[in-house]
Amino acid sequence: MKTIEDLGDLRGKRVLVRSDFNVPLDGTTITDDGRVRAALPTLQALLAAGARVVVTAHLGRPKGAPEDKYSLAPVAARLGELLGQDVALAKDTVGESAKATVAALQDGQIALLENIRFDPRETSKDDAERASLAADLAELADVFVSDGFGVVHRKQASVYDAALVLPHAVGKLVLNEVESLKKATENPERPYVVVLGGSKVSDKLGVIANLLTKADRLVIGGGMLFTFLAAKGYSVGNSLLEADQIETVKGYLAQAEEAGVEIVLPVDITVADEFKADSPASVVAADAIPDGKIGLDIGPESAQLFASKITDAKTVVWNGPAGVFEFDAFAGGTKAVAQALIDAGANGGFTIVGGGDSAAAVRILGFDEAKFGHISTGGGASLEFLEGKTLPGIAVLED
Repeated sequence: MKTIEDLGDLRGKRVLVRSDFNVPLDGTTITDDGRVRAALPTLQALLAAGARVVVTAHLGRPKGAPEDKYSLAPVAARLGELLGQDVALAKDTVGESAKATVAALQDGQIALLENIRFDPRETSKDDAERASLAADLAELADVFVSDGFGVVHRKQASVYDAALVLPHAVGKLVLNEVESLKKATENPERPYVVVLGGSKVSDKLGVIANLLTKADRLVIGGGMLFTFLAAKGYSVGNSLLEADQIETVKGYLAQAEEAGVEIVLPVDITVADEFKADSPASVVAADAIPDGKIGLDIGPESAQLFASKITDAKTVVWNGPAGVFEFDAFAGGTKAVAQALIDAGANGGFTIVGGGDSAAAVRILGFDEAKFGHISTGGGASLEFLEGKTLPGIAVLED
């Protein structure tokens, strides 16, 4: 893949950058600006080179038409604060406002196009429709830089098709993501431990199947753990359960035993009567969850067990929180996992936080991001990378 440095002199060139600004909002307030900050190295390098930077990105899931709640206006404001310069925001994606906004740029200035998913062609399954939008984007730029790792697993116009019609390069963020994740997929240092959480085991089927041939240990937390407990014959009360996946999970347990891969499950569970922050918590054995109770976190013994299985690792990937970390009473497991990754890093291990809710948990729970080897900006993309899938937005950059 070509890098920004391979593009030559960029002074006066219009550089279209696909960033990932799909940030969480409370009204018009960004509650976690991690993805905006992650974009800075590429944008600052381009601005310093005298480029006229045109950023395209999405926010939320608009249905192919403008929606005020998904406007990138809050992102433009925050990006301007972080860069220390104005970020002009076009009122549309590739229309008259976008053309005028880009035309007004001077060397070393930056503009942000409005939410690219306001245009239905962005996510179209029709190659010709996506190509049409890519052609419109190409009219606004001389070169293309792919820097939105959170979308490289999508075959979308601003991710894939733009690279087909413009000279292109990989941005610093995407390059760092790929190089970091390769450490976990190509001859990882061992012990190699993968910590999986999140709500559904069905979301992680592909990655579990792939990792059963690669990892030394799989540590299972989050809502998905209850399908594993059910596969062992335990009652899980009212906890989240995917009954249709029990047989699949039984197969994974048997496969892991045969391959010598250790699957670490909780030995105790923190339960409550309801899925509420103030629902009184109690701790029960993992094989004795009472009827009517709902598991919302791993228990304290499990937190210690998980930590002991993580801290000696030389490579750790974590994707998915251990419990409902947004509720204080049920954040203990996720805190223990995050701290164990930090301890593994202090012991010489390389640690990867696989984006999505795990990355949000690190920030929300107040951990120092610098103490992790790599924090991914793309939960879905990092999962598919770990599955061994071809990511369209990466493949198209490989000349």
